Amino acid sequence: MKKFSALFLTVFLFYSGNLFAQNTYEFLRVDMSARAGALGGSFVSYFDDADIIFYNPAGMKLSSDSPASFSFVKHLLDINLASLSYVTEISDIGKFGAAVKYINYGSFDQADEFGNRTGEFGAGELALLVGYAGTLDENFYYGANLKYIYSSIANESSSAVAVDLGIHYAIPSSQINIGLVALNLGTQISSYLSTREELPVDVAFGISKRLERLPVRISLDFHRLTQKRDDFIQRFKAFVVGTEFYLSNVFILRFGYDNESRSELKVGTTSGIAGFSAGLGVNVSNYRFDYGYSSMGLIGGLHRISLATSF
Repeated sequence: MKKFSALFLTVFLFYSGNLFAQNTYEFLRVDMSARAGALGGSFVSYFDDADIIFYNPAGMKLSSDSPASFSFVKHLLDINLASLSYVTEISDIGKFGAAVKYINYGSFDQADEFGNRTGEFGAGELALLVGYAGTLDENFYYGANLKYIYSSIANESSSAVAVDLGIHYAIPSSQINIGLVALNLGTQISSYLSTREELPVDVAFGISKRLERLPVRISLDFHRLTQKRDDFIQRFKAFVVGTEFYLSNVFILRFGYDNESRSELKVGTTSGIAGFSAGLGVNVSNYRFDYGYSSMGLIGGLHRISLATSF
């Protein structure tokens, strides 16, 4: 186990230090979970949710029972997304997870070289994930996803394969959880053009803390840590803060702030409430309904709904 642990960490650090995010398959960056979206995407150190498979597969190891989640995202215009995730345990082996993420960009007018309308075409993208999580040491866990990605526009398509590598460290006595993950490490199998593009790699670090005397959990994530910036301090520009308030056993209130989104969505001198998000969770019996809203400033906003349960 120690040899395997050392190998896993070596591979993780090698990839996270040498790959940079680009601009293809950007739908992989969209937060699917209404819970995570309401927290601004600050979810790397979470674990009690099937959707952790999208953020850090190592967190699956701490999940209880066999959680499942379905999410729908109403994006701008006619763009819609949906996801389904599930995590379960196989005795003496570890935790396994599976998930699917799909985006539909709507319909577009098709025209010839003279501008004459000849019909319509659609565009969409899909990601299929299979994940595994195990134990490195006491309170120290690892996880990995194998991911197939497919994109299509009219009669053209492209595809890719990737892996996610994550680690999670828990401090139960202090209710602190720490996560580190490298997402979308891979390559295109086929491309739309002759030149293949890099995948949107994201190396992220997250930490969360459940307060002892207040029903509150606070989380802080740093994303795109290996992205090229003008200076070292700018590498920490993409930080996200999230807060969950447990109002009762039934109601949970959530707020989030995405620093980089706020600056990127600035129009002129106005940002509005871009980068801010909020949401509500409702527990009923063995089900949890979540709603999340993320502001994109003057451009509009994203609405998310999720239904989660355990088997």
